[in-house]
Amino acid sequence: MNKCTDNLDDNLTKIPELVMGVKNPAALSVCNDHADAVYFSLDRFSLRSRANDITSDNLNIFVEQVHDHGLHAYLAVNSVIYPDDVTSVKEVIETASIAGVDAIIAWDPAVITRAVDSGLRVHISTQANVSNADTANFYKSFGASRVVLSRELSLGQIKDIRQDTDMELEVFVHGAMCQAISGRCYLSAYLLGKSGNCGDCSQPCRWEWTLHGENGKEIDLEGKYLLSARDLCMIEHLPELIETGVDAFKIEGRLRNPGYTAAVSRCYREALCGCRNGSYTSGRARELKEQMALEYNRGFSTGFYFGVPGPDGLAYENNMNASPVKRQAVGVVTNYFPKQNAAAVKLLEQGLAVGDHIVVEGYTTYLEQEVESLIVEGEAVKEAMQGQEAGLGVDGIVRENDRVFKVEYY
Repeated sequence: MNKCTDNLDDNLTKIPELVMGVKNPAALSVCNDHADAVYFSLDRFSLRSRANDITSDNLNIFVEQVHDHGLHAYLAVNSVIYPDDVTSVKEVIETASIAGVDAIIAWDPAVITRAVDSGLRVHISTQANVSNADTANFYKSFGASRVVLSRELSLGQIKDIRQDTDMELEVFVHGAMCQAISGRCYLSAYLLGKSGNCGDCSQPCRWEWTLHGENGKEIDLEGKYLLSARDLCMIEHLPELIETGVDAFKIEGRLRNPGYTAAVSRCYREALCGCRNGSYTSGRARELKEQMALEYNRGFSTGFYFGVPGPDGLAYENNMNASPVKRQAVGVVTNYFPKQNAAAVKLLEQGLAVGDHIVVEGYTTYLEQEVESLIVEGEAVKEAMQGQEAGLGVDGIVRENDRVFKVEYY
């Protein structure tokens, strides 16, 4: 599959498959021109339990949409599997097989064996912490076709693994990083009873912790966050990653908004096409990184690719979003009037004014625009207040229960 504008000359650099995380059809719609494949999860058995828009009931339709765009569909079934889960796992695998998913992302043998027996390809999740070629080859003998390598590997170690296995190799290039080895964290489970290994992480590593010295005195941290890791961003180092010989690049972000999905997939597609035809420059890489910094992020680092991260790998200053662009909830769409190109919006959280930049987002909706017209009680107004229902001119189709957000620069 080639999504670059160049031809298929064999002399051009081979580039890895670009795999985007998506949570619903809206996210799929904004990256289908850039990604080669998408990965997603159902409302159970994944590490993103809140990404629950796709269910066993609508999986067939979603996979069909993915395939209609010419993309591969990878279903993550990578949570811890307990005895009570085994029967349900079998049902999920059967549903996935009927729907025609292209691979199951898993690490638990209970999932792997059922997927292989169903004739499905299996991609071993990074949760398995595959860090050497022998382990990759073990999973190949188990019936798997690809491994998503541990996030704690350096470029040199990945090259060594590539030399000793013909297994397909996938690596993460962008997105959230976890303090625990390959995400196998117990902090949330111990503190709050919400296991990150079952998709319910409450992200206590993003909290503002108190530090005490050996003498018991509290140390003033000046509001810094000691455990919050920066997001991974390898946009400036794609040529080095391509040289390792891996087969796929994965971008994390199933819980982030479609605007993030659109921007990040577009930037990495442009970068990969530049790497393919030899036009990619360090200057353009910096520009793409600056564009992605406008989307939700915790600051950027290169993870473990160039050695164990130091202080630069931690987001001391921000527990969550370091972007200067913030989204604030405004309200919900209560009706759509296609003939008038308008929507009725209940302003639950705050008001709206003409000139505001907004996003309308839902299960299948993603629309960015400026507010050009507002009507309250039949009268055109410049501003509508919180608590009112306003008629909003829209530039595209929106749907009942879509959420409206205001986008502002700080």
